[in-house]
Amino acid sequence: MFKTLCTVLLALLIAVPALIAAPAGAATVGEDGLHKQDWFAITFRDLHEDIAAARAAGKRLAIVFEQRGCIYCRKMHEELLSDPEVADFIKAHFMVVQYNMFGDEEVVDLDGEQLTEKTAARKWGFVFTPTILFLPEEAPDGVSAAQAAVAVMPGAFGKWTFLNMFRWVHEEGYAGEEHFQKYHARIIEELRAAGRLSGE
Repeated sequence: MFKTLCTVLLALLIAVPALIAAPAGAATVGEDGLHKQDWFAITFRDLHEDIAAARAAGKRLAIVFEQRGCIYCRKMHEELLSDPEVADFIKAHFMVVQYNMFGDEEVVDLDGEQLTEKTAARKWGFVFTPTILFLPEEAPDGVSAAQAAVAVMPGAFGKWTFLNMFRWVHEEGYAGEEHFQKYHARIIEELRAAGRLSGE
């Protein structure tokens, strides 16, 4: 009995500091060193197939490039993707696939070229993490993913810029006359008028 009690107390002494030290919005880190969300899609990274799978689910494909040790990626996971308003909208409307900026997993581009994650990043001209690539609803042939993209969000932003980009793409703002910056400014004014924020 005493031995069992000591074992339980020892387990608590080990577990409690870890729980206290972990930030509230801490994200899981995978073996590749990238932060993870359990709702990110795991695919074979064939872009034609991924766009079709997203469309079949009534969603759009978004690819997020990250890298090990990226403080801005961690911030995105812990502050933005842990926010229910942000996460719920993205999960409802997008299929998100994570790419490692320096990874070796195979990628099949829309033009049929076989790449790795790192050569795809170079080919598409991405140098910042996180970078999010938004793909069209229908997969075009003969062009790269970067050429087909309807929008690209390079780097880390605050909640409303981040969420509004996903909303703008979902609403197909890229096909209309309202540039994202004007869309974002309009939404911010609406939020401010509703008393939901004082700045940004």
